[in-house]
Amino acid sequence: MPAIILAVVDDIFFLAKIQQAARRLGDVTVEPAAPDTLQEKLAGNTAHALVVDLNHSSGKAIDVLEKIRDHPSTRSIPVVAFVSHVQTDLIQAARVAGCERVMARSAFSQQLPVLLRELSKADND
Repeated sequence: MPAIILAVVDDIFFLAKIQQAARRLGDVTVEPAAPDTLQEKLAGNTAHALVVDLNHSSGKAIDVLEKIRDHPSTRSIPVVAFVSHVQTDLIQAARVAGCERVMARSAFSQQLPVLLRELSKADND
């Protein structure tokens, strides 16, 4: 069974890029998740990790991070967030919300296969 990584990403072209990188790995699946339904998707305990675009058009990316870290069943799920490197306030807000790994979008893109492999192997029990 492939590892499932949920992606709170609304840029369909960038989401397709992430999904394509996952397909190349063979045993990783990236599924889109909307901020409002993310907790429901995570409740099934099938996701290995979460990728969050801090510039999500909903404006709820930081709320998503806070909810994940506040809920006992999702607190330990690995999260990688990405954003433009010049948005230092948003980077800081994500870290305060409990996201340990915040990356520039360009670095996220460059390291995508390695990141997906790491996240697919993450033990979030």
